[in-house]
Amino acid sequence: MTTLEHPALEGTTAIPFAVPVSRWDAAQAATLSPEALLLYRSNLLGSDLTVTNFGGGNTSAKLTGIDPLTGETVDVLWVKGSGGDIGSMKLDGFSTLYQAKLLALETHYAGPDDDDKMVGYLPHCTFALNGRAASIDTPLHALLPFRHVDHVHPDAIIALAASSGGEAATQAIWGGRIGWLGWKRPGYTLGVMLRDYVAAHPGIEGVMLAGHGIICWADTAHACYEHTVDLIADAARFLNAKLGEKPAFGGQVVAPDPDRAAIVADLMPRLRGLMTGARRKLGHWSDDAEALEFTGSAQFQRLADLGTSCPDHFLRTKIAPLTLDPARLTDDAYLAEKITAYRAMYAAYYERCKRPNSPVMRDANPVVVLVPGLGRITFATDKTTARLAGEFYGNAINVMRGAEAIGDYIALDEQEAFDIEYWLLEEAKLQRMPAPKPQVGRIVLVTGGAGGIGAATAARFLKEGACVVLADRDGAVLEQVRAGFAGQYGKDVVRAAVCDVTSEDQVADAFAIAAREFGGLDVLVANAGIASSAPIEETTVALWRKNYDVLAEGYFLTARGAWPLLKRMQDQGGTSVVFIGSKNGVAAAAGASAYASAKAAANHLARCLALEGAPHGIRVNVVNPDAVIRGSRIWDGDWRKERAGTHGIDPGAELEAHYRNRSMLKRDVLPEDIAEATYFLGSDASAKSTGNMINVDAGNVQAFTR
Repeated sequence: MTTLEHPALEGTTAIPFAVPVSRWDAAQAATLSPEALLLYRSNLLGSDLTVTNFGGGNTSAKLTGIDPLTGETVDVLWVKGSGGDIGSMKLDGFSTLYQAKLLALETHYAGPDDDDKMVGYLPHCTFALNGRAASIDTPLHALLPFRHVDHVHPDAIIALAASSGGEAATQAIWGGRIGWLGWKRPGYTLGVMLRDYVAAHPGIEGVMLAGHGIICWADTAHACYEHTVDLIADAARFLNAKLGEKPAFGGQVVAPDPDRAAIVADLMPRLRGLMTGARRKLGHWSDDAEALEFTGSAQFQRLADLGTSCPDHFLRTKIAPLTLDPARLTDDAYLAEKITAYRAMYAAYYERCKRPNSPVMRDANPVVVLVPGLGRITFATDKTTARLAGEFYGNAINVMRGAEAIGDYIALDEQEAFDIEYWLLEEAKLQRMPAPKPQVGRIVLVTGGAGGIGAATAARFLKEGACVVLADRDGAVLEQVRAGFAGQYGKDVVRAAVCDVTSEDQVADAFAIAAREFGGLDVLVANAGIASSAPIEETTVALWRKNYDVLAEGYFLTARGAWPLLKRMQDQGGTSVVFIGSKNGVAAAAGASAYASAKAAANHLARCLALEGAPHGIRVNVVNPDAVIRGSRIWDGDWRKERAGTHGIDPGAELEAHYRNRSMLKRDVLPEDIAEATYFLGSDASAKSTGNMINVDAGNVQAFTR
């Protein structure tokens, strides 16, 4: 990916459009089958964000195949299936359909009112029992007579397609080589219109679809790819020249706030707490150049109110964003009023536009929140969707910039936008999606997150869909754990914060990361710990204070830091704090007075906090482990030798056997066992439990709670 450095842009605030370059590898392509070559071309196009956005665009090839029933050679349309992403898809992401049957479908078509009906016929054209559902854009590919077809939505192209000057610009750039077709919702009718337009304009090389993007074709996969890239590059260069003629969006009137990271960390939990509904929201913040340029511009409010233009953008970002006054972000009454007004606006939009058969109104909360000086915040029920919504609105900003450079930006008509958002076919797709995992939408912070119990606990929550912030003072080990989880569960859902729980500033920074990266907090797992063993006469004041600094004051600091974030979720089912205690906090231990009494102090702190948190829906409970040796960084140090010395045994395997055999159940206690109990107390399965302790110690009568 490259960015064109255009001399005309000097001295302006305009951000230029990136110009794609060919990445075709002829040697690699020569080794591929026709089907694999289609995939190669698709992946190249989709992985280049100068060509298309995530999930956007579709590609096709008309290839030959052997009919499994007749054994005859037939033409088969390979086209990206519904819901895929051409940048990351595999061969099974393509629908395969009999081309002859697709062409024969027109006998069932009587006009635009039949669009939905025609979608129902597509499965009957399936080749070789391929289970991949065909997308709504399939007719655009099937009805064109060309072997290879690309349909993409890059920002530079949509900027032309969404501008009052777009048709004239298309003529100026390509001189009639590329046609122009007015807006029509995706579907069979658009496919017929496109086919007929191409037939009436022989020799054209592609068509701009107003509001959609561009569709183009060629005789070979390579030629089609190069053609697509060249057309986008042409559009980007043209727009970059136009951008140099005047300041973008009327010029900047609000400068980026130098304290925006801290302001956002305070704002996002406030907004998240107000977005009540069936499921909790997760947030994503971006202060990229596009967001800061747009939100700080003179034309910001006018353009924001118009909403987005491309259906791909609109489906991710809703009818319009919520805009906030940067001077009133700490005023909860103001924020509540703005959220309430947005919901009312959305409900009125639904009532104005709904059809007799429209699905029921969906979540009325805003997806995109724009704040001058801060940038763009997006909310969704999972982190990836929130991030993608932000990226799509970033695309929309680029489109507005380019569209305004050549004319007036044109957003989707309100009724057209509604008909896309509440399309019965879109609703059916949503209904087919699997149910979310139970912790999707929840944010968990685990102190001591790089250790055995902490990492196991984080993994337990991540497995069930939560977002997790790992806090640990060992930065190197922390990064290894974070990277491992990112590879296993996805980079969107895990963050790391280097944090010594005895430092007020580092604790505050860790919670600021949770707020800024995800939107707040739902579960705190206070787990960071140390252990020491010494007879009372050999227990120095420094050793005593070290235990209390980490195990008592550290738990206090983390609970206090979490409290404001947890209170924000009072109206959304409440939140949870789980302290990882110890058997020694309940049962006396010889030679470990500093450690055991500090753990007892933490356990009692949990009881106090359970009383204080209940009016705010904050539950506080304790898990008391015993002898979690395997996978523990604490037991890898002096604590192993010290406890072995106390019991007069070898610190190796004999130590594990000692603790196993002294338990009532004669079983080892593992980090995963503690994680399971912690997950229970952090989840809604224990929604009516607070002020409790669960012992996970394989049975120790001295530790029975009374």
